[in-house]
Amino acid sequence: MNTEHIVRTFVEYFQERGHRHLAGSSLLPLPGDPVLFTTSGMHPLTPYLEGRPHPLGRRLVNVQRCLRTTDLDEVGDDTHLTVFEMLGTWSLGDYEGPRSLGWGHNLLVNGFGIDPGLLHATVFGGDEHSGPDTGSLRTWEELGVPVELTTDENWWSNGPTGPCGPDSEIFMWTGDTPPRSTPTGDDRWVEVWNHVMLRYRRHDDGSLDLLPRPNVDTGLGLERLSAILQGRKSVFETDLFEPWMRSVPPLWPLDQRQLRLVCDHLRSSAVVIGEGVLPSNTGRGYVLRRLVRRVLTTLWRDDPSRTLADLPEELIQHTLDHFGLPGRTGRIRDVLLDEERRFTQLLQRGRRVLSQPRFSAPLTEEDYTYLHDTHGLPRELVRGLRTGTPG
Repeated sequence: MNTEHIVRTFVEYFQERGHRHLAGSSLLPLPGDPVLFTTSGMHPLTPYLEGRPHPLGRRLVNVQRCLRTTDLDEVGDDTHLTVFEMLGTWSLGDYEGPRSLGWGHNLLVNGFGIDPGLLHATVFGGDEHSGPDTGSLRTWEELGVPVELTTDENWWSNGPTGPCGPDSEIFMWTGDTPPRSTPTGDDRWVEVWNHVMLRYRRHDDGSLDLLPRPNVDTGLGLERLSAILQGRKSVFETDLFEPWMRSVPPLWPLDQRQLRLVCDHLRSSAVVIGEGVLPSNTGRGYVLRRLVRRVLTTLWRDDPSRTLADLPEELIQHTLDHFGLPGRTGRIRDVLLDEERRFTQLLQRGRRVLSQPRFSAPLTEEDYTYLHDTHGLPRELVRGLRTGTPG
């Protein structure tokens, strides 16, 4: 089942249950939003989760591209990506959690063919502010799915105040042995789908009030689901990354983690540039700059002559096509090469400056300030040059 088929199956399943298909939003939130990039499927829908009527109704389904930098150092393992897609469903004051969980279980087992014996759920077990999520617990017991009760792990909030509530996560066993332990006790249980029951609003003093209209917000990582349904151990082994993982190794011999980082960051950079962002020293542009420079640092670690000029435009086009982004591959290539040139010049200048005798000793805060304000050398770059890993 390729990724396109997975998306179509998911969307059509919920359309048959009264959900309207909502087009995915840009990675760039609307002006005035303090968040640099869309980080979850629910982010563009926040006003409607807080009570505003949605023009498409009270049942929605969509596919939303997202970007997160909180897990940047994890990229290279089997599951983490910088830019990824979330399959999502929403009930805006319509049905509640048990119906959502029942539909989710049915789609996984009967729609996608997952062995029900490989599933495990986690449910909020209650704390000093709220009782246990008995509706979710009862649903899983009726479906015959084992349940683990937790506290913090199954409570969702978008910050210290605002809408919040219990969530129930569905995990799938990916080990080579029969299922063991529980999701919190064995990392071979991989989270597949999270169903959030937004029932409360948290106030500054920590107290909770019931929302006048409870909502359900669910999110299912497309790349992780693709890996599971395609029988792959890693998201990098799915059809989404096949062109990258086939074309990059002949260009630049890398170990597995390096290869995954380079493919992820270049693919993510192409998406960000396709959204209209350019490298800079602040905001969204700095996120892009950091991604490109992490790629270059990785490539140059073994061979300083490597260049992004060798990157096939077909890989960029494949990425733009998948994410439905208009734009020319040549423009994205030009942006990448310009950033490579700038980084090369910065490294050359940094090495010349740091070779001065005054910087031979451990650097002080005054040194870091001088290097940044006078020579434009950020602290992390200076540290990298001194340890041999700039980026």
